[in-house]
Amino acid sequence: MSSIDRSQSVGGTRTYEVRTYGCQMNVHDSERLSGLLEDAGYVRAPEGSDGDADVVVFNTCAVRENADNKLYGNLGHLAPKKASRPGMQIAVGGCLAQKDRDTIVKRAPWVDVVFGTHNIGKLPVLLERARVQEEAQVEIAESLEAFPSTLPTRRESAYAAWVSISVGCNNTCTFCIVPALRGKEKDRRPGDILAEIEALVGEGVSEITLLGQNVNAYGSDIGDREAFSKLLRACGKIDGLERVRFTSPHPRDFTDDVIAAMAETPNVMPQLHMPLQSGSDPVLKAMRRSYRQERFLGIIEKVRAAIPHAAISTDIIVGFPGETEEDFQQTLHVVREARFAQAFTFQYSKRPGTPAAEMDGQIPKKVVQERYERLVALQEEISWEENKKQVGRTLELMVAEGEGRKDDTTHRLSGRAPDNRLVHFTKPEREVRPGDVVTVEITYAAPHHLLAEGAVLDVRRTRAGDAWEKRNAEKAERPAGVMLGLPAVGVPEPLPVATGGCAVD
Repeated sequence: MSSIDRSQSVGGTRTYEVRTYGCQMNVHDSERLSGLLEDAGYVRAPEGSDGDADVVVFNTCAVRENADNKLYGNLGHLAPKKASRPGMQIAVGGCLAQKDRDTIVKRAPWVDVVFGTHNIGKLPVLLERARVQEEAQVEIAESLEAFPSTLPTRRESAYAAWVSISVGCNNTCTFCIVPALRGKEKDRRPGDILAEIEALVGEGVSEITLLGQNVNAYGSDIGDREAFSKLLRACGKIDGLERVRFTSPHPRDFTDDVIAAMAETPNVMPQLHMPLQSGSDPVLKAMRRSYRQERFLGIIEKVRAAIPHAAISTDIIVGFPGETEEDFQQTLHVVREARFAQAFTFQYSKRPGTPAAEMDGQIPKKVVQERYERLVALQEEISWEENKKQVGRTLELMVAEGEGRKDDTTHRLSGRAPDNRLVHFTKPEREVRPGDVVTVEITYAAPHHLLAEGAVLDVRRTRAGDAWEKRNAEKAERPAGVMLGLPAVGVPEPLPVATGGCAVD
């Protein structure tokens, strides 16, 4: 059977593949793109199809270094496949599409559709229009046409889900192009958010992550400064919702009422991702970050006082233009004081279209690399020390799917503790499913994970595990290559996939 024949799914239905780059917002947008395509009659291509689908969609990021080179390299790889397969279509969306627009079709004229961050709901229509008119369709909306959560969604998990509470960002950080591409903040109504969560819980979801580019600024668009803390407390009243997380907040908007809501709402997990970016006040000013070192450490101190076992992670950029050795030492000082459980660290690189790209004082690569290595070494040491404090503790883990790369060879399973630490545990004799909850005792700590090498103390089968089992049974009953049509549950990344500016502010 030729590659052309293999690409066609059962019954002649056209297949699709979505390739995602960048932040959590893009991951969730890709769930919606998949839902839209399945709602239009497409089915997901089998795993490992590597461009053999009838429609290949690139959901791009403009923040990652060399994002455009990676995109055009991937498009170039598909060009000969498309030339040999009449009817194959390629679409490019996301932040890079919003930024580059017509440039994409000029550099890769075999692309059929280019769409932006504000009109992802138009993808099926644009694909059909490109097919009928036999020419590329480029449609970039300048503002949000409809809140994305109203679109069909193909969720990737049966037990955990993203729930978007806002889109866009009102900040003007000099290293970040995202506000220009995602637009000003637009909030959903609280009732709509809670209705979505209740529907997800009704289908078996037991963990949700509230998602926004600047998640704790929620309420600025609807005129309520305490809207986010109220939303957290309202989540605590939803029966069956066991775990609530959120990402990513901004220190400027992190108020005492949010800390109180976290501490006083049992199902809000003791975990916080709080982007630092730099510990130097002059650098923070140049970044146009509206807080300073004292304010940041004050937030950490308040969170630790209210939630002693909270695990706090962060984002840090090394080598921002004008950063001196003294500035860098201030960053190391904050890392020592804050004692982050984990840090997503980045070497600054120019992003076209951002003010920082034009600043004087660009730091030589060699200097940036040396500082970066010192920062990573310090954070690794702290992460390990903080993880060692977990040894001897008894923890409830939500069993995860696909997070332990060595689980099969080590005969272990993996799960997430309430504070989101990754724990590998001995596989019990009793069956456990993703979404179920196990109780274990921590016996060993590494910098990036924990081990529970003894016998599992308890297994609690959950509705989330039932939902996972039902989904997989339905998959097994369907013909090869045909996936579920429109599952209404989803999965967030276990920890934010930080990008130094996109959805992690």
